[in-house]
Amino acid sequence: MKRRNFLAYAAVAGGSKLLFPYSASASTKKDRLPQSGKTSCNELDADIIILGGGMGGCATALAACRNGLNVIMTEETDWIGGQASQQGVPPDEHPWIETHGAPSSYRSYRNRIRNYYKQNYPLTDEARTREYLNPGGGFVSRICHEPYVTVIVLTEMLAPYISNGQLLILLEYKAKKADVTGDDVKAVQVYNKKQDRALTLRAPYFVDATECGDLLPLTGTEYVTGTESKAQTNELHAPDKARPGNNQAFTVCFAMDYIPGANLVIDRPKNYDYWSSYVPKLTPAWSGKLLSMSYSDPATLVPKRLGFHPEGDSTGDAVNLWNYRKIINRHNFTPGTYKGDTSLVNWPQHDYLMGNLIDVSEEEFDKHVNAAKELNRCFLYWLQTEAPRPDGGTGWAGLRLRGNVLGTEDGMAKYPYIREARRIKAEFTILEEHVGAENRKLVAGEEAGKKAADFYDSIGIGYYRIDLHPSNEGDNYIDFASLPHQIPLGALLPQRMNNLLPANKNIGTTHITNGCYREHPIEWSIGEAVGMLIAYSKEKKIPPRAVRERKDLLEDFQKWIRSQGLETHWP
Repeated sequence: MKRRNFLAYAAVAGGSKLLFPYSASASTKKDRLPQSGKTSCNELDADIIILGGGMGGCATALAACRNGLNVIMTEETDWIGGQASQQGVPPDEHPWIETHGAPSSYRSYRNRIRNYYKQNYPLTDEARTREYLNPGGGFVSRICHEPYVTVIVLTEMLAPYISNGQLLILLEYKAKKADVTGDDVKAVQVYNKKQDRALTLRAPYFVDATECGDLLPLTGTEYVTGTESKAQTNELHAPDKARPGNNQAFTVCFAMDYIPGANLVIDRPKNYDYWSSYVPKLTPAWSGKLLSMSYSDPATLVPKRLGFHPEGDSTGDAVNLWNYRKIINRHNFTPGTYKGDTSLVNWPQHDYLMGNLIDVSEEEFDKHVNAAKELNRCFLYWLQTEAPRPDGGTGWAGLRLRGNVLGTEDGMAKYPYIREARRIKAEFTILEEHVGAENRKLVAGEEAGKKAADFYDSIGIGYYRIDLHPSNEGDNYIDFASLPHQIPLGALLPQRMNNLLPANKNIGTTHITNGCYREHPIEWSIGEAVGMLIAYSKEKKIPPRAVRERKDLLEDFQKWIRSQGLETHWP
């Protein structure tokens, strides 16, 4: 079948099922597409193919389209927005986010969230006039909001480019195979399981914005997983032994609200006896049972009490988890709009530690995700029936799942919250000595160590603690202070591949530094820089790595991205 430009997609994609004749073998060599001219499925072309429609993928698309390129972006689920939407994680952000510390386009996204509520929801007069409206009032972010509002806002931001034909978004498509010649990706084949449809996507540039770094093994791009050893990185908090299969726990988030006086207790889950008595086997030891209001304090690892009180704010000196990621605060809306508040659940009690999602089969991946959902049901049942109450009683029977908030029937997020992906072997790897407060002082001295390393090739900035959740191979929290840091261009460039770039958690970090480069605004910053790097490289007719290799090009590129709202240095 003749190759088709993606602008004609609507005319060709609605017919019979599309077939692609190849073996579904899992071996790397057999996962390569046939060469050009030998395919028989539909083929689409663009300037850039972006795999993954999360924060990084959407930011890449915005930057590329804004600078005149045609883009095809695929997304494995039916929601764009990644961790802020399909994974149900309100933005984790630094204290200065309202004024600086992220691209201007990211702040526009945040303000559009607020404006969407002000334009469409029955807010109280006081809430409507609040400049920094926080719809849910949760304290993890200043814009705790419903996940699908991110889907709407990002779609609005991308709408002009969808309308003029620059951007095509393919929902529910997952990368399956790749055609690679030498150090260049020629094509990627994506598949829609529901429609039994395959498409071959061709472009001069490919961007891996998937949550797990899916394109890296398919293209033969060199990458790292899990934990590096101290001998490899010389990081202060690195272990003596490398463990490639050791990754942070993933979490399947869920939403629930609370109706005072109601009895909404679910049927007792079949695995409740197991999970209600389960004690994580971690080093140092966990505080006790996973389903409890005690956990290991991330910074000190000593047992610490948490609170839970959906009827009030006070839980003494303990954090009230109900308010942590609350996305609907009924008091922000006119009386009667909501019967109760709604909170997103991403708490220590349901981090899933029993398996790994990186470099496993699709069957293994699904098995662990389904088990994590069963843990969630057990946790909800525990909250409904056994969680301690301030009045001395147990259980909050008025809790219920809110699947409509997440666009699912089972009440769970559409996709697991992946904290750690495959990471490219990059031209430059960010180490703890560059961004970790304690390690920085050891290598740079007391005074110089008060600031993170200054990267000459900085293309963005960000800030978050080095925050590693317990791992699937038995590590407890690894959590300590970092410094406001930069994103070096070298960490976005694979050592060998010429036209494949990362735009998610798959950049050149280590297991340790991944902990402060994985949050919403940093992922957005990475994606926007990648979109502009490709636009700049195409305009100058040079490979992306040449921008870093030549001082004049690098300075010109940095000046250009700053002119479009990217920040390269902290004030």
